[in-house]
Amino acid sequence: MSANRSLAIALTFALLAAGAACSSTSNTTSGATPSEAAAAADPAQAAEIMTLVESEMAARHLRSVIVKVSVDGEEVVREARGDSMTGVPATPEMSFRNGAVAISYVATLLLTLVDAGKVSLDDKVSTYLPELNHAGEVTVGQLARMTSGYPDHVTDPAFVAANSADPFRLWTVDEILAYVIDKPLSFEPGSNWGYAHTNYLILGLVIEKITGRPMAEVMQAEVLDPLGLDHTVASQTAAIPEPVLHSFSSERRADLGIAPDAPFTEESTFWNPSWSITQGAVQTSTIDDFDRSAIAIGTGELLSPESYEAMISTDLRGFGHVQEGCSCGPMSEFYSYGIGLVTSGDWVLQNPLFSGYASLMAYLPEQKVAISVAVTFEPGAFGADGAYANSADAIFREIGAIMAPDAAPPTRP
Repeated sequence: MSANRSLAIALTFALLAAGAACSSTSNTTSGATPSEAAAAADPAQAAEIMTLVESEMAARHLRSVIVKVSVDGEEVVREARGDSMTGVPATPEMSFRNGAVAISYVATLLLTLVDAGKVSLDDKVSTYLPELNHAGEVTVGQLARMTSGYPDHVTDPAFVAANSADPFRLWTVDEILAYVIDKPLSFEPGSNWGYAHTNYLILGLVIEKITGRPMAEVMQAEVLDPLGLDHTVASQTAAIPEPVLHSFSSERRADLGIAPDAPFTEESTFWNPSWSITQGAVQTSTIDDFDRSAIAIGTGELLSPESYEAMISTDLRGFGHVQEGCSCGPMSEFYSYGIGLVTSGDWVLQNPLFSGYASLMAYLPEQKVAISVAVTFEPGAFGADGAYANSADAIFREIGAIMAPDAAPPTRP
């Protein structure tokens, strides 16, 4: 994994959070009822959304866009534009990597265990993993909220170099943790907020210890099956179920010694994603499962009211600060972390970006609006250093303004 790839992941948060401190935000007080919102879901609205998508494709140099929007479970639009590969049109049925969307599933699984009385968010990690470094200092809840201080393996220079050298490598949890677990914490637990994939790598081990079952098995039985996510599949290999939405990236440009002005992308579809988070939560999905997830996770379908409120909590708004050496920053209305979910205005979401894919699932609980977007990129989307932005997030914010103008997602300056 190149430095640019790690920065693309880490700076997904950094850009959001940095914008949060000075972003303009919309009026988030909604006056529309779900029935009123549903009544607005007409063909003209669908056409407006797709006109926007086509315009954004050109402006943002996107190879493909898959989008689905629903209101109160009723489909407003479900379309794909562009190509998966040259001459192969993208379709809404295609599978793609879901990245951090799986974090919301891990968080849901954790909170079902809290509801069952099998774990408390206040438990020290050492209760379950006594041999893990710093486990006596960090609570389970701090892992889940990303306030633990554990360094992020994804931005560790030695890990970056190793993964960049072989993007097809199959990583084990122990191999990944070895890069960061013996290092000092980035900050005292609970004193700052920092996006670190390491948190959810460790949470996977905690959940396996509590349940006595492999993460993939317990995730399937307790989250994916109950929610009917039939096309969300965990795999530690690079396999993706057919039909596949292919991705292309310039992230390794510098690592490969390619000049900034030389045309360059490489197919990144089958780079192995095992480097990211816990085994069993490294997954592929579809736009229909994103829509279902946005609704189910966004309403806390599997959770008690107390756990759901913790998941979508905005208590961290105003907390946190920029700190050298970590993807740390202040939480705000534009971007704030609950437990495994981001809140932005009145919306709850997850918005992964990696390996040439960007996507998003988002839900507006008060108006029951779900928006799901997946995109891939043309060469023009990448900067001279190979970096790129999450265009799925940008498209969501514009669609959100169409669907719920009185509760539009906050916009970046």
